[in-house]
Amino acid sequence: MIDQQFLKENLLAYEIPCPDGLTDKLDQYAGLLVEWNEKMNLTAITDPEGIVIKHFLDSLLLLKAYPLEEGASMIDVGAGAGFPSIPVAAARPDLKLTLLDSLQKRIHFLETVCDSLSIPAQCIHARAEEAGRMDDFREQYDCATARAVARLRELAEYCLPFVRVGGSFVALKGGEIEEELEEAKFAVKQLGGKIEKVEKFTLPGDLGRSIVVIRKTRSTPAKFPRPSGKIKKNPLSAPGKP
Repeated sequence: MIDQQFLKENLLAYEIPCPDGLTDKLDQYAGLLVEWNEKMNLTAITDPEGIVIKHFLDSLLLLKAYPLEEGASMIDVGAGAGFPSIPVAAARPDLKLTLLDSLQKRIHFLETVCDSLSIPAQCIHARAEEAGRMDDFREQYDCATARAVARLRELAEYCLPFVRVGGSFVALKGGEIEEELEEAKFAVKQLGGKIEKVEKFTLPGDLGRSIVVIRKTRSTPAKFPRPSGKIKKNPLSAPGKP
């Protein structure tokens, strides 16, 4: 399906480790992604080179921006087709992975991929704003991650409740992030976090990427996350700002 040598060369160029068996697993993943995409909407990117660059390399940059400790627990919030978490878990089988998505069909796909790649992930069918209030998930993870189109201040409310104090929310975003960072500062502080750093990368084809690391410094107040409608209609903003 994919050119495994092309993948290896790109991982080497970005100084991302490529353990034995990783490219085989990702090749298998790509095949499943394209196969399942014919019967359900998982991704608009189905060409082999696009999958390597825009899905696999993009996801694995997380490990370069935020080196996860051995045996760390990670939850992918709104996991979708499994990016960034499944490529990360394929490269780091020591991680304890939870995949959370609101659509049962996607959960079935994620379970199939994890079984095929021998990734012992927990796949949870739930809405993020509901799971984030449950004792089994709230403040239970070393790292929460999301690669989503929602703006950072909304993503923070969905994701920070899952992170234990001392852990981090790691958001994969596009290249232009400054406006989102500024508008998210108030929300992040209210949710118990602090923007720690932003790592910027350029993927082949001049595709800008930003990885935002938000450290959890104190427990998230019990009133968060709010229902999804409130998060979207009234995002957390500093008084006097939209």
